Amino acid sequence: LVLVVAISFVVTKNGWITITTQYFTHLFDWPFAVVIGRSLALAINTSIITVILGYPVAYYIAFKSTRYKYILLYFLIIPFWTNFLFHAFAWSFILERQGVLNSILHGCGIISEPIHFLNTTFAVYIMMVYSYFPFMVLPIYTALEKIPKQFLEVSYDLGATWGQTFWRIIFPLSISGVQAGFFLVFIPAFGEFAVPELLGGDKTMYVGSVISHYILNAWTQSIGAAFTLLSAAVLLLASLVVLFVMRRLGGIQE
Repeated sequence: LVLVVAISFVVTKNGWITITTQYFTHLFDWPFAVVIGRSLALAINTSIITVILGYPVAYYIAFKSTRYKYILLYFLIIPFWTNFLFHAFAWSFILERQGVLNSILHGCGIISEPIHFLNTTFAVYIMMVYSYFPFMVLPIYTALEKIPKQFLEVSYDLGATWGQTFWRIIFPLSISGVQAGFFLVFIPAFGEFAVPELLGGDKTMYVGSVISHYILNAWTQSIGAAFTLLSAAVLLLASLVVLFVMRRLGGIQE
């Protein structure tokens, strides 16, 4: 990080090192703002989708699958044992025009012509949710597992319904897990570049794509470092806003 800051602010001319902000001047143009906004949308949407899909899974593992709990956790983390590229190629095989998904839809009579799923935003979101799904489930499961079962029994004994018990006891006590999972997904998803390149066909630029484009070029590394700092500042601000909203949500639930 110190090196990134130094590269983005330091320029060498005639053997003299000076401080400059010239690398930041054109980064405030509209195309770069669009890239940052698109990456924020990707990170937020991916986090929200994984929360919606991951919370029921974590709830089921924590409260309903007492006998098969560790088996389900095993299947949840087993994708980490294989290389990320294998996952990308597997989803490419599923989403291509003659792939598994189009074959199923055509066989069910839902479509008459193959749909172009691959190299689209839809494919990017599918892979993003798939890749970061365990990062959401595990923190939520950990928070749910710590809730004393006596709290639920007392709530039911006092006449509360499952919905009342969930919203007044379970969810408020598990909000820390939701927060941890959200940021475990949100922060790395903001800088993701491999998934858009492999599943999106590198058609749409995201923050990670722009940074890699500049950093890998020896003549534009300083611009890449400057854009990294600018993106990090936006990410920090967005994270603080999300944290504020989550704390307000947790306070309302309590």
